[in-house]
Formats: sequence, C-alpha cells, structure tokens
Amino acid sequence: MDQNSDIILRMKHISKSYPGVKALSDVNFDLRRGEVHALLGENGAGKSTLMKVLSGVVQADSGEIIIDGKPVHITDVSDARECGVSIIHQELNLISEMDAAQNIFLGREPKIFGNVIDSKRMYREAADIMRRLDFSMDLKIPVKNFSVATRQMVEIAKALSLDTNILIMDEPTAPLTSVEINELFKLIRTLKERGISIIYISHRLEEIPEICDRATVLRDGHYIGTDDVKNLDRATIIQMMAGRVLKELFPKTEVPIGETLLEVNNLTTPLLQGVSFTVRRGEILALTGLIGAGRTETARAIFGIDPIQAGTIAIGGKAVSIRSPAEAIRHGIGFLTEDRKAQGFVPDMSVKENISLPTLKSMQKSTVISSRRERAVVDRHVKELRIKTPSTGQSVRFLSGGNQQKVVLAKWLNLDPDIIILDEPTRGIDVGAKTEIYTIKTEIYTIMGDIARRGKAVIIISSEMEEVMAISDRAVVLFEGRKTGEVERREYSQELLMHYAMGG
Repeated sequence: MDQNSDIILRMKHISKSYPGVKALSDVNFDLRRGEVHALLGENGAGKSTLMKVLSGVVQADSGEIIIDGKPVHITDVSDARECGVSIIHQELNLISEMDAAQNIFLGREPKIFGNVIDSKRMYREAADIMRRLDFSMDLKIPVKNFSVATRQMVEIAKALSLDTNILIMDEPTAPLTSVEINELFKLIRTLKERGISIIYISHRLEEIPEICDRATVLRDGHYIGTDDVKNLDRATIIQMMAGRVLKELFPKTEVPIGETLLEVNNLTTPLLQGVSFTVRRGEILALTGLIGAGRTETARAIFGIDPIQAGTIAIGGKAVSIRSPAEAIRHGIGFLTEDRKAQGFVPDMSVKENISLPTLKSMQKSTVISSRRERAVVDRHVKELRIKTPSTGQSVRFLSGGNQQKVVLAKWLNLDPDIIILDEPTRGIDVGAKTEIYTIKTEIYTIMGDIARRGKAVIIISSEMEEVMAISDRAVVLFEGRKTGEVERREYSQELLMHYAMGG
C-alpha cells in the first residue's frame, strides 16, 4: 500500500508566536492510520505547542491542518473533538469525587424523558468501552480511589467514547511503575490494531523503539526530521534533539576553585532518590535535567522547604540539620526561586524596600531605620547590579523582568550568603529583541561570576543546555529524582548532557 495514501493527519507549515518567542516556525508533521508516532525534543522544542494547536487549545498563526484528506479549521477543543482528536495530558483531567462512568460521559450523559440521565445506559456503554480495552474495573467507585494507571485508563476510555481517531499521549508513562507501563503498552498495541493513531510524547528514549513506529524531532520550534524508529538509535535521536555544540554566547568568569563548602549525601525525599553532590568555594555548579527531573525539589530540600526522609547535608565540613528556610538562611544559604513574582519580591513595594527588607534590623539606629544607611546599601546594589529604574522609590512591578530578577538577587546579596541557589534565573525575562535578552542574561551571568569570585558557592538550576555549558564549572544531571551523571566543564557537550538527562 502507498504509505502516503494512509495518512490520517497532516500539519503543514505550522507557525505560532508569543510575545518575544517564536514557539513554532514552519513545522510539518504527519500521522498514519494505526501508527504510534513519537514526537521528541528538548524542553521548549515546541512539542506541547504543536499539540495544543492540534487539540484546539491554541490557534496557529499560520499553516494548515488536514484530517482524512480534508482541510479543517480547529478553533477550540470542541472542534478538535469533532475532528476525532483527543489528548491525554500528563496531569489527568478527572473529577476525583465522581466514578469512572460519570467521568467518561461528563457533560455528554445519555438522557431519557428529556433531561433525566439514563444511568443504566451510561454504565452499560462504559462497560462496553472497557471490554473493548480488555480492562476490568468497578465503574461505580470514585476515581480518587484508583491508581494513577487506572485513572489513566478512564481518560483513554473517555477518548474512545468521543469516537477518537487521533489520540495524543503526553508523557503517559511518567507516573507509572514498570508493571503499569507494560500494561499501558499492551493497551496501545490494542488501540493500534483497531486503527487508532497515537501521537506519543516522551522523554524516555528507551520506550521509543519498543512502542513507536516513527519519530519526529523538533528543536527550538523548528522541524528537524522524521524517520522510522528502526533507523534511529539513541545517539542519533539525541544528536537531532540537541544539534551541534553551540558556540558560547556568554562570558565565563574564571575563578580559582577552593575547598568544599556544601556536601549533600544520599538526599532522599518522596521525590528524590539518594541524590549526592558537592559544591566548592568559587564554583558554579549546574543542577540540570528535564522538567520533572527533581532539580527544584533538590533545592527545596536543601533550603528546608521540603522535609528530608534520609541523607545528610554538611556545610564547611560540619553536618547541619535544616528544617526550615529560616534555618537555611542562618546557615548561610540563599535561594532565588523560579517564580520570582509569587515568591521573590513584593510587587507593590519599591526597589529600595524590597532590597533592604531582609536586613532592616542591621539598619536600625535605636528603634528607627537609618534612612542614610538604607539608601547607601540600596544605591550600592543598584549600581553594582546595573538595575535600570527611574529611582529606588519605583514599584518593582513596573520594572522589566530582567531588572525584577536583579532586585531579587540584590535582596539575597544583601544577606551575604556563602551558598546561593538560583532556580532558572534567566527564565521569563520579558524583553523584546533577542539581543536585549542576551544583554540581560550576560549581566546576570556576570553577577554570578562576581559572586563566585568572592569565594561563594553558586548552584544554578537550568534546563537550557546552552546556559549550563556557558556559565557553569560542573554539571550534576538528574532524571526522575535520581542523579544519572556528573560532567566537568572540559567534557561538556549537548549530546552527553542530554544522554544523562534522558536517564542514560
């Protein structure tokens, strides 16, 4: 059979932009009837945006979608469903207090006598769908009592009840055990046999040859290529995802590395599995990995936000017990969180008030804040960090994203911690031109280098391999809550870091 004649879906020249970001640029994708097609790429490659376009969550700026040979116009989720497209998100979309049948037919319950739900018919049809899936469950138990795998089965049953022909599965195995994954793969093969086409998004490359027929790779919003899975080994996929090793765009401050300052040994929480690493004075250590790898969770445990089940933390060679952020700060640890707007600064307070807030006691003269001392401290930080503001009395909410981030940095530097953790410090910088983004990033990286030069230990959490290679001396790579690799700067390559980030 001509394979092109069996194409159920074509997405042609799809482009989508957000303010300051080109999420998709002229992307092509096709899907055959009854195949499992892997959609692969690093964080930010455009996978989710492409699937949001297909499932009606967002609309493309340009491009064409053809289903069963006919151009379609998908403006919302209901349009997608009319076209036979359903998506199962990683975060399952079920009503926990309702039972399985109620969730399957939510909003589409069969009726009798006008507006009365026909419960017998609803449970009968739900049972019929479960038989088609070769799966047995009590349809009258609230889904909150089911395992994640069983709840996922309810989502799949819901999709089949909608006469779905194209099923998008976003990281479906992420929360599952190995036994549950085998059951899911068995179900996927059953769906294939019945002619349902599946778009399969996963960061677990070992799954791709086991369950997928073809794979398409995106990188930085661009289409890179499509091939049969049998022609693609792990190294080739990683090469396609990562691209060539990029020339460093940002300066790296070379600083003498001193003695070990922070030692984390066998750190274990409900989300971390025995994570161990050290950080030395003058060193910038990157904690990297894909979304959900456990990077932020590691920082939260060190900073006393999340309780530790096992493991030890030592600072300067001495074991410490950190059970709260206040204790972490007393031990000389600072933590710049990823969500600066919610947790980093007070939007309606001024630049001066935000920077001086943690150290007001040191600025007191008797019971009164010394305005002169406060102004001197704040002015110094504004000058050193090159914070662009009309005055230190300006509300922080009116500053650009990059300058808001600098205010948060200034607040922590005011406390003078020996160890500072920066969680995605350059993410979400809302400036326009790319050159401006590079300027702001360069300034933040320079600040990090200055911190290291003063003998402090810096931990940067980042999912951008380019950033990791540009700014850090060493990288610890996490995957699903465990450490999979540790790479020195001289060994850096995107391929190697991605290999570990994929669980290698």
